[in-house]
Amino acid sequence: MTQTIDEKFELRVPDGDDRERRQCLTCGFVDYRNPRIVAGSVVTKGDQILLCKRAIEPRKGFWTLPAGYMELGETVEEAAQREAREEACADIKIDRMLATYSIPRIGQVQIMFRATLESEFAVGPESLEVQLFDWKDIPWSELAFPTVVWALTHYAETRHSSDFVAFGNPDGTDKVTR
Repeated sequence: MTQTIDEKFELRVPDGDDRERRQCLTCGFVDYRNPRIVAGSVVTKGDQILLCKRAIEPRKGFWTLPAGYMELGETVEEAAQREAREEACADIKIDRMLATYSIPRIGQVQIMFRATLESEFAVGPESLEVQLFDWKDIPWSELAFPTVVWALTHYAETRHSSDFVAFGNPDGTDKVTR
């Protein structure tokens, strides 16, 4: 009978570490499981903001910013641009970093940029709908994630500024992120 990969691993605290990790019983390899990085953008055209209605879980049918997991071999900026192409068939120009949000509950770090729409847009394979919204028409009750609200709010605070310090998690949001 052959062992499966999981049977060769055990949760233990490796030498010199301070927390349990999956470690191979045969060779001692430590299988580090670290947070995933999400890259996205508040994409604007004039005074309007580009939102995508999700075609996939989680939160299928809710509106979000173009964003998703980074791939190996790309920069955070390249990941944000790729996600805009995948979700909205859009080319964007990154302006600057808007915020970094930490969500330890789900093992994510989200890096959000301000960007401008540089092309036409259309529904991509991960979206049901893609639309430009005036601020007053954003479907706030239909936004997919708290970080979408945070990024839009942080964008609003900086939309007329070219120089600002990137934001982090808003005060009082530990109950959402932990």
